Amino acid sequence: MPFQSHIGEIASLLTAVCWMLSAIFFEKAGRKVGSLTVNIIRLALAIVFLGLTTLVTRGSFFATDATSYNWFWLGISGIVGFFLGDLFLFKSYTIIGSRTSQLVMSLAPMITAIIGWFFLNEILSWKSILGILVSISGIMIAVAGKRLKLNVPLRGFLYALGGAMGQAVGLILSKKGMGDYDAVAATQIRAIFGFISFAILVTVLGRWRRILKVLANKESMTPISIGTIFGPFVGVALSLYAVQHTDTGIAATLMALVPIFIIVPSAMMFKEKITAQQVIGAVISIAGASIFFL
Repeated sequence: MPFQSHIGEIASLLTAVCWMLSAIFFEKAGRKVGSLTVNIIRLALAIVFLGLTTLVTRGSFFATDATSYNWFWLGISGIVGFFLGDLFLFKSYTIIGSRTSQLVMSLAPMITAIIGWFFLNEILSWKSILGILVSISGIMIAVAGKRLKLNVPLRGFLYALGGAMGQAVGLILSKKGMGDYDAVAATQIRAIFGFISFAILVTVLGRWRRILKVLANKESMTPISIGTIFGPFVGVALSLYAVQHTDTGIAATLMALVPIFIIVPSAMMFKEKITAQQVIGAVISIAGASIFFL
């Protein structure tokens, strides 16, 4: 059946939708309490949500049946993807802005495909390569904006590139470490290592008192909780399921449609103006994504 033959691509698109919703709620929370606080709380909640899910589906709260091989590679993936990648990305926002940072982040699918080719022996067809290029072109058109300049600060560009590398390498390491292992349990392993990494950073910076105050604030915890459900919980689990059933380059490209999907919801929630350039970019990106289903 067509649905079953494209289950990996469909999971990738659903991942993009989840991450779009997650980004909106995390942005709302981040404006109030800061990105570092949001990051560590979302991972703590994700570990609990994922554990409750595996308790029901597999009879165990933690991934006790994972091999040392699973723990090692998924652990590194969590540090690279959940910790370093997000840390670099949020830092780039403060230097070159989110619009330019997202433009640089659109390089992640290409980086993922290249790494997958070298380390996972994934061979992309000409149709898949065309879909990646068309989709990336649409993303770049939509998120670049009129203010984009080529002479952006090198430091900000490198931070954004670090975010793209973190996403790409994290996805590759996840596929290597997961194999046929349960995607939800694998996500929890990644979240645990990401949380530990952020906990060390929070301890070094002396931010625990601030975080405890946020935990007692219902107004701040609501968007963080909702964002966690769609992000590190359902979204990331779907992303790992996707890379199990399709090439990482294809999966990463479809997941990279988040900047396109977020245009209308973001405009409605944060009163942002929708431009013709964004609409054109969205049409091109969707056209590129549809190539995978031809």
